[in-house]
Amino acid sequence: MSSRISPLRDFLGRESTSGILILAAAVLGLITANSPLSEKYFSVLDFHIALGSGWSLIDLSVLKVINYLLMSIFFFVVGLEIKRELTSGHLASMKKAMLPFVAALGGMALPALIYLAIAGGVAPAGWGVPVATDIALAVGLLTMLGPSVAASLRSFLLALAVIDDIAAILVIAFVYSTGISFSWLAAALLSTLFIAVLKKTGVSSDLMYSLFAFTLWFCLYKTGVHPTLAGVILGLMTPNVPHKSAHLEDAEDGSVSVIEWLEHKLHPVSTFVVVPIFAFANTGVVITSESITAASQSPIAWGIFFGLVAGKPLGVLAASLLARRLKVAELPDGVNKSSLLATGSAAGIGFTVAIFIANLAFDDAVTQDIAVLAVIVASVVSALLSIVLFKTIAKR
Repeated sequence: MSSRISPLRDFLGRESTSGILILAAAVLGLITANSPLSEKYFSVLDFHIALGSGWSLIDLSVLKVINYLLMSIFFFVVGLEIKRELTSGHLASMKKAMLPFVAALGGMALPALIYLAIAGGVAPAGWGVPVATDIALAVGLLTMLGPSVAASLRSFLLALAVIDDIAAILVIAFVYSTGISFSWLAAALLSTLFIAVLKKTGVSSDLMYSLFAFTLWFCLYKTGVHPTLAGVILGLMTPNVPHKSAHLEDAEDGSVSVIEWLEHKLHPVSTFVVVPIFAFANTGVVITSESITAASQSPIAWGIFFGLVAGKPLGVLAASLLARRLKVAELPDGVNKSSLLATGSAAGIGFTVAIFIANLAFDDAVTQDIAVLAVIVASVVSALLSIVLFKTIAKR
C-alpha cells in the first residue's frame, strides 16, 4: 500500500510549522545566553572535537559542527528544492520565473546598497547579511495570515525566496570563502565528477553516494570554501526522475521523483531538528545595556536593519513594477502594489541565512553579536510590518 504525498503542500506545511520552532529555539538561545547557564552554554559551543591527524584532521568546535556539518543537511534540502523548482516548479519556465527572478534581484540589490551607504566605510564585508530571506519564517507568516494573503502571493514568495537562496549560496561561495587551497579544490571537483559518473552509470547504492558526499564535504572543508556548499551541490545534482522503489504516491501526478522522495525523508530532519538547533546555538547573544548601546550606535546594525526592513520591500516592489512596465513580466492575479509591499516585508525576515552570513562576514565576536542582534530585531519588525500591511489590505 503506497502512502500519498503532496510535495508542495507538504513543503509549505513543514516550513510554516518550522517557523514556530525556529522562533522558540531563538528565544530559548537568547534566554539561555542571558541566564545563569550562560557560561555553560558558551563553553559547550566552544568545546572542540578533533578527528584524525595531519592531512586528515577535522578540528571543529561544537558550534562549527552545527554550522558546518548539520547545516549541510539544511543546504542539501535547499539544493533539492531549488532543483525541483527549476525543473518542475515555479521556476520551470521563463514566463513563471521572470517576475520572482526580477523581484528577488531588486530585493537583494537595494538592501546591499543601503547597507553599504550606511556601513560601507566601516565594515563593507557585511553587505551580504541583509540580502538573505528565511523561507521557513517568511512562508510560515503568509500561511498563518490565511485568507488575508492571495494564494498566488505564497507561490510568488516561495519562488522569490528560492532565487534568494541561490544568490545567498553564490555569495557564501565567492565572497565569504577565503584562503582557498587549490589542491583540495581539485579533489573536491574530482569527488563531484565521481558522483556524476555514479549517476550517469545508474548506480543506486546509498552507501556509495554517502561516501562520496562526505568526501566532497571533507574536501571543501579543507579547501577553505564553506563546506555546507557540498549540500547544495549534491542537491542540484540529484536527478528529477521517478524513484523506482518508493512506496509513495504523489497526490497530484501519481509519480514520486527522487527529489521528492529525498525531500520527504530529509525535509522534516532539516526543518524540525537542524534549523532549530542552529537557531538555538547562533542567537545566544548576551544582551546588556552596554551591548544595546553599542548596537544602537553601530552603523553595521543600522545598515542591516534598514537593509532588511526598508530595502527588501522597496526593492521587491520597485523591481516588480519595473518588470511590468517593461513588459517582461506580469503581476499574478489579485496582486497590487500594496500586497507586493507586504510580501516584500515578509521577505525582509532574514534570520537563518542572514545570521549564517553574519558569522562569516565578521571576524570578531562583538561585531558578530551586533549583527545577529540587528538581524533578529529587523526580522521581527519586518514580520510585524507585513502583518499590518496584509491586515490593512484585507479590510479594504
